[in-house]
Amino acid sequence: MKKVRLGSGSAFWGDMLEPAVEVAKNGNVDYIGFDHLAELTMAQLQRMKDRDPQKGYIEDIIPWMEAILPISVPKGIKLITNAGGVNPRVAAEKVAEIAQRLGFKGLKIGVVEGDDLYPKIDQLVKDGWVFENLDNGDKDITKIQDDIVAANVYIGCEGIIDCLKDGADVVIAGRVSDTALYIGPIMYEFGWDFNDPNLDWNKMGAAVTVGHTIECAECCTRGFNRWKESKNLENIGYPIAEFYEDGTCYITKVEGTGGVVDEWSIKEQLMYEVHDPKNYIMPDGVADFTTIKLEDLGNDVVKLSNMTGKKRPDTLKVQIGYKDGFKAEGNVFLSWPDAWGKALQAAEVVRKRFEIVDLVADEVKIDFIGVNLLHGSVAPEPDPEISEVGLRVTARTRTMAEAAKVGREATHIWTVGGVGASYGAPFKPKRIISLWPTLVPRDAVEITHFIMEVE
Repeated sequence: MKKVRLGSGSAFWGDMLEPAVEVAKNGNVDYIGFDHLAELTMAQLQRMKDRDPQKGYIEDIIPWMEAILPISVPKGIKLITNAGGVNPRVAAEKVAEIAQRLGFKGLKIGVVEGDDLYPKIDQLVKDGWVFENLDNGDKDITKIQDDIVAANVYIGCEGIIDCLKDGADVVIAGRVSDTALYIGPIMYEFGWDFNDPNLDWNKMGAAVTVGHTIECAECCTRGFNRWKESKNLENIGYPIAEFYEDGTCYITKVEGTGGVVDEWSIKEQLMYEVHDPKNYIMPDGVADFTTIKLEDLGNDVVKLSNMTGKKRPDTLKVQIGYKDGFKAEGNVFLSWPDAWGKALQAAEVVRKRFEIVDLVADEVKIDFIGVNLLHGSVAPEPDPEISEVGLRVTARTRTMAEAAKVGREATHIWTVGGVGASYGAPFKPKRIISLWPTLVPRDAVEITHFIMEVE
């Protein structure tokens, strides 16, 4: 039975390169997918591009391609990445320069575009489309319309498939869905077509499921709660999916690498960032995780079968990033003896100083590092003899001037706080980019592609 082996090469911007190289060298894979984007990344990249038209892509793509192309090209491994960010064309040009320098003449680089909805928002609003906020139900996007800095649609794998059909060795996209990096080669290899009225949506559900399983790289092979069983994490192996035409799949990793692949590590990844396991909605299909049969075969191999799904949705998710004030932060550290008492006093002093300087803030938050930074109000009181406590002061303001007050007032604890107080590295106030998650009609999005050949 025909199969395709897919390797994961990255989970986020700044991920480890060495495990991706290991997958290319010893994973016996046909494709490697590289996910570099997160919810807010596109807005950040757009601001970079606004300052410099040659920026706006994930610069990790340069060391990644320098390290992996010398392995992938001779082996015929195809690379698919969303590191194009908001500037896939320039990212492709950078990869072409690398390929040319390495002597890979004739290498074909596919570029996928069409996820940028920003130029169309005003017209869609005029046409009556309601960009309802999926988080809070707000239907009035006009209140933030002038502050929008980016709007990118989670598009599916159509452009990736088109590039592969045109012979691409490397495919560079912007905001495709994370799963599309893997669904694209699956559909291409097996000849599945969205225009086919007999397309098997259960198999598409399997492709979505497997894409989700390996998209987060080491999150699949470390096991969220398997940290005790996951050995040699410094040399963790990224996951590999061996996907068969009948919709079954085997998840594994390169032999001898760190981490663990077992029934529980796969289950934990399947539930990661999932609200409704019966309806995991992606642009290429809807997966039902409740029907999956998992078989732990030992030796870091897990079989997935009985995966099911439903037809892809008529709308696509859009992440609209908009300017939403400023963020400020200050950190102070208090030491034994009576570190907890000093920290409580310091927090009270900071609150009163904010009153004195008339801080105008939408929100002020004070946490105690080492006590309740992660667990918040449910954290118990610490041992009175705790050796040290950190005070973290953060605030959201409407102006940079108000934000600047926050760090400045926190520094005063160094001089008026209890003995042994020290101030952490200063943080420059930053503009906040908030997200307006919403939907757009599929037919409002035009996905395009082209091939750039290395000369």
